[in-house]
Amino acid sequence: MNPTAPNHSASGQVTFLGAGPGDPGLLTLRAVEALASADVLIADPQVLDVVRVHARAQVDTPLQASADEASIPADVPTLRDTANLVMAAARAGKRVVRAVTGDPGLDGNVAEEMLACASEGIVFEVVPGIAAAVGVPAYAGVPLRDAEGTDVRFVDARTADDRCWTELGTSDATAVVSTTLDAVAAAAGELVSAGRKPDTPLTVTIAGTTTRQRTWTATLGSVAQVLKAAKVLPSPDGGQPVIAVVGERSAAAQRDRLSWFESKPLFGWRVLVPRTKEQAASLSDQLVSYGAVPHEVPTIAVEPPRTPQQMERAVKGLVTGRYEWIAFTSVNAVKAVREKFEEYGLDARAFAGIKVAAVGEQTAKALIAFGVKPDLVPSGEQSAAGLLEDWPPYDPVFDPIDRVFLPRADIATETLVAGLIELGWEVDDVTAYRTVRASPPPADTREAIKGGGFDAVLFTSSSTVRNLVGIAGKPHNVTVIACIGPATAKTAEEHGLRVDVMSPEPSVHKLAEALADFGAARRDAALEAGDPVTRPSERRPGSRRRARS
Repeated sequence: MNPTAPNHSASGQVTFLGAGPGDPGLLTLRAVEALASADVLIADPQVLDVVRVHARAQVDTPLQASADEASIPADVPTLRDTANLVMAAARAGKRVVRAVTGDPGLDGNVAEEMLACASEGIVFEVVPGIAAAVGVPAYAGVPLRDAEGTDVRFVDARTADDRCWTELGTSDATAVVSTTLDAVAAAAGELVSAGRKPDTPLTVTIAGTTTRQRTWTATLGSVAQVLKAAKVLPSPDGGQPVIAVVGERSAAAQRDRLSWFESKPLFGWRVLVPRTKEQAASLSDQLVSYGAVPHEVPTIAVEPPRTPQQMERAVKGLVTGRYEWIAFTSVNAVKAVREKFEEYGLDARAFAGIKVAAVGEQTAKALIAFGVKPDLVPSGEQSAAGLLEDWPPYDPVFDPIDRVFLPRADIATETLVAGLIELGWEVDDVTAYRTVRASPPPADTREAIKGGGFDAVLFTSSSTVRNLVGIAGKPHNVTVIACIGPATAKTAEEHGLRVDVMSPEPSVHKLAEALADFGAARRDAALEAGDPVTRPSERRPGSRRRARS
């Protein structure tokens, strides 16, 4: 807080918040806290999507200008008018978050907004963020200093004067230049004219810290030719901001070893995750860790059973001691039982005295979140077959009750029921939920699926294959097809798809690992051959090689 500003009870307060250079994961904990309590969110358009997800659903977000001011209607406030928006909201007693790209301390307009708050006695605080000039080189694998303590100079090419260029040109400091793509060559020319050698190493990074990031290595004298050869320039997008790092720290040989972000195995890959929304979350998080951009398309919708009486009798039987075991074969089954418990005012204590089995790790985690620790999780294959391998046969001496409650989907296979009966158990096979085909995704998603806009698709069951093709069409032949097991792969092939990746185990996380291994091998092969590293969607339809992981 600003200790010198009086706190007028009629006024609100303002948090000037740095949202970082683009990666949502670079928001600070304090930033997330401030966003969660905001009444009004006024954000630079470049970071609005980054910060809005942490704000309350009812937060007010006044219209913000886009980067293309020529396309803005006259009645929409531009960023130059944000001071008025901030002040008006604060005067109305609102908690205002003013989110800016990078760090607010490096934004001259924000400094003016702070002074306006101070002049009116409005309480404000500053939450620093990671500046683009610092965060982007780190993500590009370009350290700005070394053990010898190299000087670092930061310059904005748009406002730099002759004196600034002269000082940079006559020094050997690492220069971090904020500029635009089409102005990089001009900035390099200024440094050469001021005394820097044309062979001084240079990196240029666009869309830094995001999965669209791309970095080129050149020298001050060759940067124009490098960008032209890469077909980056000339471009109608030449006005995009970039960070250029000039100095020995950005040498190509060093960056090849330190480029940790762009060398992730699935960097920039758009990966289709055709699952239910609840099931896709953990898988999407894993894909993000590999550098991918997951796109979740629900192919299966989960609905209550048409007749709830069977489920109601089974839940009452749990309470009255009808069952020795309850077996959960999916996260959805846990959810269905939990919802029925809540309907009756029950909680996890109702499982007292009942043995609980889970088909795999994800189902076990869902149970633990419910407050139930499973007694049995397969030690081997996480499937109905794996569960049966570890399931004890019924023993009338040790098992006072011979009945198992099995809440499942309406389309579940009979493998588990038949196996339990063979082990001597009686089974109440109860429909806990129904699975139905989801609605088709938006038109642009369907077009991307059929037109090769996705780099890979993960199929986690035969039903996801059938349903995706049914609601959205068949993935393009440039798209890498990854399947969780032989049955799913067979269904994919029956639908005319070529399977590139097979999970070594029937686990969604092993499937994601297998896709990452495939991506890493593909990247290594390109580098070894001296070819540029491209995503599958960037390749011509006829140029792919068949492969299987």
